[in-house]
Amino acid sequence: MCKIKFGPSGNSESFYAEGNKSTEQVAEWLNKRGLTAFEYSFGRGTNMSDEKAIAISKKMREFNIAVSGHAPYYINFANPDDDMIEKSFNYVLNTAHKVRLMGGNRIIFHSASVGKNNDRESALKRTHENIKKLTEKIYETGNDDLIFCPETMGKINQIGDFHEIAEICRIDKIYVPTVDFGHQNARTLGGLKTEADFEEIILCFIDAIGEERTKNMHIHFSKIEYSKGGEVKHLTFDTDYLNYGPQFEPLAKILKKYNMTPRVICESAGTQAEDALTMKRIYEEI
Repeated sequence: MCKIKFGPSGNSESFYAEGNKSTEQVAEWLNKRGLTAFEYSFGRGTNMSDEKAIAISKKMREFNIAVSGHAPYYINFANPDDDMIEKSFNYVLNTAHKVRLMGGNRIIFHSASVGKNNDRESALKRTHENIKKLTEKIYETGNDDLIFCPETMGKINQIGDFHEIAEICRIDKIYVPTVDFGHQNARTLGGLKTEADFEEIILCFIDAIGEERTKNMHIHFSKIEYSKGGEVKHLTFDTDYLNYGPQFEPLAKILKKYNMTPRVICESAGTQAEDALTMKRIYEEI
């Protein structure tokens, strides 16, 4: 049995094309395809009712689907406005509440953007200070049994290369990285090609937070178009002719080499379940 869990972020176009409409239906749909994870995006806000979240939980448990939730996209812990920082705290904590009701245990969040009025060093300093405050709030609210996953980001002016995320994860044991390899490839303008390129990232996290947390990291994977500023848009696995990458095979070999057991979430544009299944097959064939 594959210890690594694979699944999509959100629903594929095919899910709706087959007549499905609600998130409660996706658990059985994924189970039939051999997928075991699902990420719900609260990118535009945590507006889901508690009743809806509980209904989703029942189905996810029934079909053994591991649930994670992505916090709103507009979190920015480098913002100089304290009121906006307070909103960022609440975005993370509200997402945690919904994820818990959904039966999940992982909350993915964006850390910060440098912004026009910040230099990178001061933005990083403020980000660390505010994530330390977030840590206190997580413990105060009894959410320290959940896993919080700061994500590597695709645009160069965002806080979130893998070294920066490793340093954030050093803050406390509740933090496990979300390594978005498509984002890292985009911000390095196609820098992930060989097994050694992927291995460098894994070794960085092992050095920063140890083997156990690194083995259980959260992974986002998709092919992403990029320009000189980094990420432009997510693609599908069948857009190889565009040569943007990255390819999953070298990462799969590194995951196998280090006996890792991450949750691998596919963020392809409309074919995320199909491409998640492709990644599972590639991994199992190694």
